[in-house]
Formats: sequence, C-alpha cells, structure tokens
Amino acid sequence: MESLSLTTITLFLPMVGLTILLFLNEEKQQDAIKWTAFGFTIVTFIASVIMLFGFDASNPNLQMVQRNDWLPSFGISYYVGVDGISMLMVLLTTIIMPVAVLASFTTHIFEERGRMKLYYMFMMLLEWAMIGVFVVQDLIIFYIFWEVTLVPMYFLVGIWGGEQRVYAAVKFFLYTMAGSILMLIAILYVGGNAGTFALPEIVAKIQSGELTFVFDGVFSQQSFLFLGFLIAFAIKVPVFPLHSWLPDAHVQAPTAGSVILAGVLLKMGTYGMIRFNLTMFPEASVAWAPFVAALGVIGIIYGAWVSFAQTDMKKLVAYSSVSHLGFVVLGIFSLTPQGIQGATLQMINHGISTGALFLIVGMLYERRHTKLMAAYGGIWKAMPLLGGISLIVSLSSMGLPGLNGFVGEFTILLGALGSDVLGFFFAMFATTGVIMAAIYMLHMFQKVFMGELDKEENKNLPQLSWEEVAVFVPLLILIFWIGLQPTGWFNVMATTTEQLVANMTPYIAPLVALVP
Repeated sequence: MESLSLTTITLFLPMVGLTILLFLNEEKQQDAIKWTAFGFTIVTFIASVIMLFGFDASNPNLQMVQRNDWLPSFGISYYVGVDGISMLMVLLTTIIMPVAVLASFTTHIFEERGRMKLYYMFMMLLEWAMIGVFVVQDLIIFYIFWEVTLVPMYFLVGIWGGEQRVYAAVKFFLYTMAGSILMLIAILYVGGNAGTFALPEIVAKIQSGELTFVFDGVFSQQSFLFLGFLIAFAIKVPVFPLHSWLPDAHVQAPTAGSVILAGVLLKMGTYGMIRFNLTMFPEASVAWAPFVAALGVIGIIYGAWVSFAQTDMKKLVAYSSVSHLGFVVLGIFSLTPQGIQGATLQMINHGISTGALFLIVGMLYERRHTKLMAAYGGIWKAMPLLGGISLIVSLSSMGLPGLNGFVGEFTILLGALGSDVLGFFFAMFATTGVIMAAIYMLHMFQKVFMGELDKEENKNLPQLSWEEVAVFVPLLILIFWIGLQPTGWFNVMATTTEQLVANMTPYIAPLVALVP
C-alpha cells in the first residue's frame, strides 16, 4: 500500500477528532469535548505548518501528492496535492478553525440550544471538508467535498443561529445547491470527454491539444462550461448580484459560524475560479474577464455603499465582504501574476480581518444582546482592550498602509492597471471602494466605541476573558506580519501564479479584441 502523504494526514486529522468526539459523553465530559475539538484544530494547524516548511516554492507543480484509484473504470481517483495557492488556502483554514473553536468556549448558545457535542462534531466535519476542497485534484471528489461543506454549515446556522436561523440556513443551502447543479453538469461533461476527472491530466490534454472545448465566441461550448463552474463559484463568493443569501446567513449564524463563513467558506468560490475556470477554459476566461471583473467592481462599490447604510453591525460587516471580495474577483480576472497573487493574499487578509470583526461583534452581542450600533457608544471607556483591538482590525479592514489589507488591495489594483483585458477604468472605479471602506468602517467604530459612555447598561460590561483575548492574538500577529513583511507570502505562490498566467498568455493576444 502507498504510504500516506502529508497532505492526506493533514486532511484526515479533523476526522480523527470527530471520531473521538463520538465516544465522549455530553453530560459528563463537556470540557473534554471542547478541548478535544480545539486540540485537533491545533494539531491540524501544526500539520499544515509542517507542509508549508516542506513546500518547495520554486516548483510550480503539485507537491506532497497522493493518488489512489477509487473507481478506475469511471476515471475517478483519490488524488490530493498542493501548489502555492492551495498551500496558502490550507494554512488559512487551519488558522481560522482553532480561532472559531476557541471563540465557542465563551458563547451562551449551548445554554439555550444544548447539543454541544454535535456542534463541535460539525466543526470537525466542516474543517475536513474545507481542507478537502483545497487539496483534491479530482473533479468528482472535489464536488463531493464542496457539497459536504454545506451540511455542517446548514446545521450550525439552523440549530445554533438567531431567531430566523431556519430561513437563513435554507436560503444558504438552496442558493449553493442551485449553483452546484450547474457545476456538476459541467464536471460530468468535461470528465466524460477527457476520459478522466483528474484535473492535472485534463489541463495537460487541453494544453497539448488532445482535448478541445470549442470556443468561437462568448456563447460557445467552452463558454457554457466556463459559466457552469463560474456561477457555482460566484454564488459562494458571493459576486453581485448573487449575494442576497449572505447577509441573512451571517446575521443568523453563531459567531463561530460567521468567522468560518467569512474566513474560509467564501474563499472556496474565488479559489475555484483560479483552480478550474482559468486552467480548463482559458479562452472563455479571457473573453469573459471584462464582464466578470465588472461585476467585481460593481460589488466593490455596491457592498461599500450598502454597508454604510446599515444600523446592524453584523449586517455591515457582511455587506463589507461583498465589497472586499469584489477586489479578489477583479484581481483574478486581471489575468496577471500581480493580480492573481494580490487576490490570493487578499483572500487571506479578508479571512483574518473580517473574521476578527465578527468576533468583536459577537463579543459585544454576548454582553448586550443587541447588534444595533445605536445601543452602544463610548465602549472604549468601558472595555479599553477591546476598543484598541477593534481600532487595529478596523484600520486593517479599510486597507491602511502597514497593515495586511493594504498589501492585497494595492497589488490587485496594480494587476488591473497592467492587465491587457482590463485597464485603467477598472482600477479607477475599484479605488473608490477603498475610500468608501474607510467611511463605513470609521462610521461603525465611531458609533460603537467613541463618544460618551452615557448608556447605563454599557458602563459595567465584563472585560475580555483569556479565551477572548487569545482568539485575537494570531489574527493581530498576521495583520502586522502581512502588512509589514508580505514578501514571504508572495514567494509561496509566485511560481504557481506565473506558470498559470504563462499557460494563458497564448490565448490573451488573439482574444483581446473581444474586450469592449
């Protein structure tokens, strides 16, 4: 039997944790349940760091690969491995999960809803599925992991969410499933024609000319396959105008659910665009790039504008995700190494900064049971440590130079400016989103933390517990690390993105005339 790769070990560690949780007694071993879940997220993080140290950034090909036949007669295999982009996505997942689990230690949802063991089992299942999405190289297995992520998230929102949790959970499930059906049809068509569902083999056949999907305009065979994948990914991101499920899901989700949703789940969509759309459908990607990038820019401006209009903190942060991820979409479809590297780094930045914002909102809600900004004011005086943390996170989210958000957005804008298929106007309109982000983030910070502490119920709020402080430590370290020293992060993915763009370059010049 083939020895297990480090990728496989990292992938299945959460399932080991889930199996142990099965045998623990919820009534008598609540502490053991919590610490087992947290312990396995830490072990999985350590495994991902070992993967990172073993990763050769100068090699653009898949590394730490394992492949075993599953259904060979159908061309389906267990095929895992990482390149520079997926390596960073695995690392992001294993950073966010311990934060989300530890944040659950101080929540009151178990007093109201119970079923603590089931909650942490769903967390383990979700981590397994998310890592699977980022490491599998077989289209059918990818689809299985993609769908599995729906199940624990549906129950996390539906059981432990807010008053309208069932509505939000069903809406999230139906939106994602609708897109998934289109993707499944496209997967079956691609695999059926290629004779395999292994992505590297499909891409190799396309590049050699052995496999061809007809492209003779924006409404050709290749375009329809491109759209089958794109719509599924765009719903997950979400890209405007497919975003309406997101505010409901975020507002109703428990705090840890929002952290995972913003931190990792949304990135599955943008990762899919890079991994599948750009590699399998290069001509369609070039032809559709201005349209998709335009949707990204509209999302940047729309998300920022709607964020400013919110009175609910959680809704504001939710809509800000539409804006921030619009930058990621713009970077991807600039089809430049700079743009794609900036987009990948911005996925990480958004996970860190927006995850931290949801933690802040959740901690305030645990104390005051309201998410309305008008209910607060002067909170810095009552909770100075949380006020200081919130200031750093807010500045990070708005893209202040020296913090992580600036690096990603700036690199994306450079990529858009240097793009043969986009150009100045895309970058110009996207830049307005940076200005608007400063407006709505400072507006929320001023309303909640500044001003007079004049509401009696805010004057004696409990200070942060050690668990609440601990969840911010890795996030704050990353905010400054990426902001001040991003080179190492870019180096991990540089060769992979350069190879990806090099493979697309032959298609860009002939089709650039299609750009309006």
